[in-house]
Amino acid sequence: MTMERWLRLLGGAFVLLGIALSRVYSENWLILSAVVGFSLFQSGFTNWCPMMLILKLFGVKNGK
Repeated sequence: MTMERWLRLLGGAFVLLGIALSRVYSENWLILSAVVGFSLFQSGFTNWCPMMLILKLFGVKNGK
């Protein structure tokens, strides 16, 4: 898979995880969803996301 597909997959997974954990444990877990959402929002303007650095370390290829 390409970098863009991994970003969408992991972004969605972290948002759903934050929502699920907020229902089970504490509403403070919604901060995780907010951070991921903000990161995805700003990456739409800057074409950079912190998760891209992590994925590059794991050897994920850029789709371009």
